[in-house]
Amino acid sequence: MDLTAFMKKYADQIGGQFTQYDPSHSIIIMPVSGNRFQTVIGTIKKTESSNRSLITLASKICASKPSLDYKKLLEQAVRFSYSRFIITDNYLQLEAIAPVDTTTESTLSEMLQEVANLADQYELQLTDSDIH
Repeated sequence: MDLTAFMKKYADQIGGQFTQYDPSHSIIIMPVSGNRFQTVIGTIKKTESSNRSLITLASKICASKPSLDYKKLLEQAVRFSYSRFIITDNYLQLEAIAPVDTTTESTLSEMLQEVANLADQYELQLTDSDIH
């Protein structure tokens, strides 16, 4: 799958904004409910363990801090279809991962929507604002 081409096409379909950093990194600023937007970064990475190429979709939620109820977040994450919470560069984020060679455009669309919508939902819940 050509992630860059797909993300550009998908951004056009949903009225989002597309930016390509390089052949392995693309960004969509996606419209979500309430006239808000959520940034989702798409990346292709090779795993060290299996040398397999994976699509990673990630969106920042808020700065990581001790006052967050991480146990509650992990308990809620079991209801997600594709996403999981991660902490990267001191930010709580939502991330979804799928193999490049077997992921369909339909599945990738669902993953993008889930990451954007859930990240926006948790960002609003945890910060009371639309930051990312």
